[in-house]
Amino acid sequence: MTALAAPAAATATRLSGSALAAYALFGLPLMMTALPLNILLPDFYAARTGIALGTIGNIMLATRLIDAAVDPLLGAWVDAEKTRASYARPLLLAAPVLALAFWLLFHPPAALRIDGDANGGAALWLFTTLACAYVGFSLATVAYQAWGAELAHDDAGRTRVVGSREAAGLIGVLIGGSLPQIAGYQALAITFLILFVLLLALLLARAPRPRASGKAITGNPYLAFIEPLRFANARWLLTVFACNALAPAITSTVFIFFVADRLALGAQSGLFLALYFVSGAASMPLWIRLARRFSLHALWLAGMVAAVVSFVWAYWLGAGQLAAFAAICVVSGLAFGADLALPPSLLARVIDSNGHAGQREGSYFGLWNAVNKLVLALAGGIALNLVTALGYERGASSEAALAALALTYAVVPCALKLLAASLLFMAWRQQRF
Repeated sequence: MTALAAPAAATATRLSGSALAAYALFGLPLMMTALPLNILLPDFYAARTGIALGTIGNIMLATRLIDAAVDPLLGAWVDAEKTRASYARPLLLAAPVLALAFWLLFHPPAALRIDGDANGGAALWLFTTLACAYVGFSLATVAYQAWGAELAHDDAGRTRVVGSREAAGLIGVLIGGSLPQIAGYQALAITFLILFVLLLALLLARAPRPRASGKAITGNPYLAFIEPLRFANARWLLTVFACNALAPAITSTVFIFFVADRLALGAQSGLFLALYFVSGAASMPLWIRLARRFSLHALWLAGMVAAVVSFVWAYWLGAGQLAAFAAICVVSGLAFGADLALPPSLLARVIDSNGHAGQREGSYFGLWNAVNKLVLALAGGIALNLVTALGYERGASSEAALAALALTYAVVPCALKLLAASLLFMAWRQQRF
């Protein structure tokens, strides 16, 4: 395997713009749930039900662990469905589960509201609805990512597919983050449902469908993740991915609190998120174009370094520094595009190089998403419990509490990012994947 070489020439017919759009646009409604589930949720439940941040963090940790444990089974089932037909059935099953759970999660019964941390009913409601939303999202995501991995077989083509999907997803993230503030969570749920149905129909009707492999996959589905892990290239890529993903996961967990209490700019949180995700979406054509000329390893490494250089300055920001934080959001958002476009492209390359193309995409992406869920679970539990242990509480104004918040938000993620960059550089130089 020539990890140091420039991308090889295309080995498959280039997707037309309309075919690519039919596939990529489904990422928009799917990712509309990302900010509400991973960033807005702690503040929403703390304000509506009075549950302590530590309790919310523990519930997020527990549900993410359950979700991660289920992912290998989902991946194996997606692969089994592929042998018989296509990726359509898993998507059709996931749709109602995700839609209903997402609605119920952000519409807790009135009897559960503002009853404090001792209210077991609110905690149970949060746990149940969040777990169901995660599982529905996971099944849809594994099938959708596996589908995309079969649409190209060279680095440039893979990055084009993934970058287009992630650009649409970032628009969905922006909508999901802004609609609750503009029109409320009910409007978000209704908009999500409409777009989900329409763009799922477009995906199934117009996107190129990989052929059924016809090769039945045997063995215990819970052990499907062992097959990818037999290969050193998959293990190395997953290690770098996990370390790198932990950094933004910690940042996103405490974002709302940092903006509201450290910067005293809570009313502008939607603006900052918009700048970040619009910049990420706008960077996708650049990363796609660069992938035609340079190694994906080099590009990802450059994105990691750029993210640290642009983001670490957030630690020194104080109240009212809107322009400075907006600039950080724009530049770090451009770097964030590399994290979205390049790692899944590298995973698709690993699948091909291991001889599993058209057979085990679900298992690989099931394992990939399980690792991502474990990272998010650790981030939620670590970040919220860390700031609590250091003396921060929602609405705190003391210098020590705000310093702890800034440390968790900016310094810890940058240190993790540098560790991931070191691992990636080592893997690149040693041609590990």
